[in-house]
Amino acid sequence: MKKLRSYYSNVRHHQNHHHHHHHHSNIVSSERKWIFFPLLIGSIFALFLLFLTTTLTSPTGGVRFLPFTRPVLLTGSGSSAFVESKIKPQQISSLPSPPRFAYLISGSAGDGKSLRRTLLALYHPNNRYVVHLDRESSREEREELHGYIKNSSLFRRFMNVHMIEKANLVTYRGPTMVANTLHAAAILLREGADWDWFINLSSSDYPLVTQDGEVSEELFEKN
Repeated sequence: MKKLRSYYSNVRHHQNHHHHHHHHSNIVSSERKWIFFPLLIGSIFALFLLFLTTTLTSPTGGVRFLPFTRPVLLTGSGSSAFVESKIKPQQISSLPSPPRFAYLISGSAGDGKSLRRTLLALYHPNNRYVVHLDRESSREEREELHGYIKNSSLFRRFMNVHMIEKANLVTYRGPTMVANTLHAAAILLREGADWDWFINLSSSDYPLVTQDGEVSEELFEKN
């Protein structure tokens, strides 16, 4: 009886020990599974990165980028296959065109040469000019001025200088001067109204600054 009890006790102790050992083995194996699973994923991700590195490396040693990236790589020569060729420079806003002037330059007897001098100092292809020698000037003086304007290659090229051939009687500081000014303005409007300002000058007027903003050279010659 004692032998049976001792045998039964040994069997239960062996079973309990075996069950405890089996339970401990299950715990150890489950812990190993939780440790092994992240290691497996990490190894797969590392292999994937290694695959990308080996397959996307260019022959020149540079790493090629994935299609969704748009890098700009510059070499020593300033050119590369990755340089954006379709980038357009920003358009510079265009400045407004310079104003255009319409001049009336008038003179009297003996003013032919000074009128030509003033005309040349004020001349610009974008402007328009009307010149007039009044009735007090001689016919020869008016014809000389008309021939100078007609034979000038510069004036013929741009066709922007007109001479009033029929001399008007002008009494300065009187109504005839206003009538002569209106006559010149009508000629300028008839030949083209593409000007912004009308300026009435005499042959004795001379600009100190050119229309481009430069000081007149003749001013220095006088001084």
